[in-house]
Amino acid sequence: MQRLQKVIAHAGIASRRKAEEYITQGRVKVNGEVVKELGVQVAKKDQVEVDQVPIYQEEPVYFMFYKPRGVISAASDDKNRTVVTDYFTEVKERIYPVGRLDYNTSGLLLLTNDGDFSQKLMHPKYEIDKVYIAKVSGIATNKKLSPLSKKMHIEGKTLAPAKFEILSSDKKAQTSIVQLTIHEGRNHQVKNMLKACGFPVEKLKRERYGHLTLENLQVGKYRELNKNDVNRLIEETKIK
Repeated sequence: MQRLQKVIAHAGIASRRKAEEYITQGRVKVNGEVVKELGVQVAKKDQVEVDQVPIYQEEPVYFMFYKPRGVISAASDDKNRTVVTDYFTEVKERIYPVGRLDYNTSGLLLLTNDGDFSQKLMHPKYEIDKVYIAKVSGIATNKKLSPLSKKMHIEGKTLAPAKFEILSSDKKAQTSIVQLTIHEGRNHQVKNMLKACGFPVEKLKRERYGHLTLENLQVGKYRELNKNDVNRLIEETKIK
């Protein structure tokens, strides 16, 4: 038996908090009866509907994927472009990405059918580290990148301070390799932050998400996370 809101979240319909709103609004039925009370427990055999649409009670699954460049971080695309779920044809569950990586950004992306887990990891208040490696135009210096260590105001949004490290510079090519650690996940955040410091990004890869790394994983491949991985990710969030 599981709480009704948890079942809805695991089905990828909404976060657990949003699922609770659906329940109190009378949008959820269990075995044909509207349920408005929180805390109701349902079994596998029970039929759950949200807005008259039955949901399949899948077991939660979690994957780590090495996203290639030129792939959309979505479960579908109206322009028929390649999406990340195209690489998961053998997975029967209806999974979707946790957050996103830009079309031309490669690297570590999580996918799941657990809406509650996804919401927890995506919310900036939970402060889970994400590490990026960027190839930028120009010779980076600590002084020029120092604004990254403070709150930045870009396109009307306040971005939390980031940690950075200059890994290398190529004076002949006039490029630098910079490692950036952030815990938010706003659209084009890394590119916008580096550009604001005078260093347009030429190439970008996410190398780490919490404790997870791309070690031993090839581009376009994935592995299922075990219970240990999932629990550790949750533990790594600063606010439970």
